[in-house]
Amino acid sequence: MLFISDISTDPYFNLAEEEFLLSSSDQDVFRLWINSPSIIVGRYQNTIAEIDDEYTRSHGIPVVRRLTGGGAVFHDLGNLNFTFIQNIGSKRPDTTQMFRYFTAPILDALRSLGVNATLEGRNDLAIDGLKFSGNAICVHGSRVLMHGTLMFDVSKTDLSKALRPRPEKFIGKAVRSNVKRVTNIKEHLTSPDADITWFRKYLGEFICSNFKDFTPYSFSKEEIRRIEQLKQSRYQSDEWNYGKSPKYTLTNLKRFPKGIVELYLGIKDGIISELDIRGDYFFTRPTEEFIEAIKGTPHSRAALEKKIGTLDTGAYFSGIDSEDIVSLFF
Repeated sequence: MLFISDISTDPYFNLAEEEFLLSSSDQDVFRLWINSPSIIVGRYQNTIAEIDDEYTRSHGIPVVRRLTGGGAVFHDLGNLNFTFIQNIGSKRPDTTQMFRYFTAPILDALRSLGVNATLEGRNDLAIDGLKFSGNAICVHGSRVLMHGTLMFDVSKTDLSKALRPRPEKFIGKAVRSNVKRVTNIKEHLTSPDADITWFRKYLGEFICSNFKDFTPYSFSKEEIRRIEQLKQSRYQSDEWNYGKSPKYTLTNLKRFPKGIVELYLGIKDGIISELDIRGDYFFTRPTEEFIEAIKGTPHSRAALEKKIGTLDTGAYFSGIDSEDIVSLFF
């Protein structure tokens, strides 16, 4: 089995690497990796419904979709991620069994540090009932990937602010994240000086020495080029990170000094397909004209800022600027 301890903290690259290892290799892999502050959403989640768009945008927090299912998670430099990839042939083991199998060495490593960690439910790891790890699985052909988070010293403030589902505004068939009480592993260690660098080294050495024959591995220049290509074509694209969301609707109402604007929005495949706007605002050009101009625009802040920036917003909504109108779409 290959052991990869990545130095990249680029979430786009790291998620592209996951796909590359799963689909372009036949080697079994154990991997440790860390992302800079980012939100990683599940394969079939409605991205916009899972994040606080204002917070992530103002703090420059990337939002990236992964291959596996499950809920949205917050990563930062205090979170260690682990991945197992194995060949399973034609068999399709039960996912509950796979979660138990792949998390066992992680739990053993933590217990060796005196941390009473357990597998709770189907795919969460917890300490005294407090979650510190979520895990997810993806099967590709004859290979399975299971990865998980290990909250070692994560900023709980950023986590709670960046992940803020707003179910009262969204209606659809998207999978919403299940928010649970969380804890950091560091809080349960006897050594107050332990940091994530030490923890990463300890976990890697423990698993490599106790479970299988591991071979340290580094990517070739050609492999890095291919991962970079995948990063740019998929994992940095709005189509992947936002456009693959299921069909959903959004309603929003805001009272401005110059009047109330209420927006009803329908999105399919990340594109605004339905739009209606109501309110007691004044105008010099008909709202229907604005609506027709907006339909067909991707439901991303960048796309809407660009589109609305080409329109005479003040003529459609007297006394309300374009930035306020854009905010209604999220």
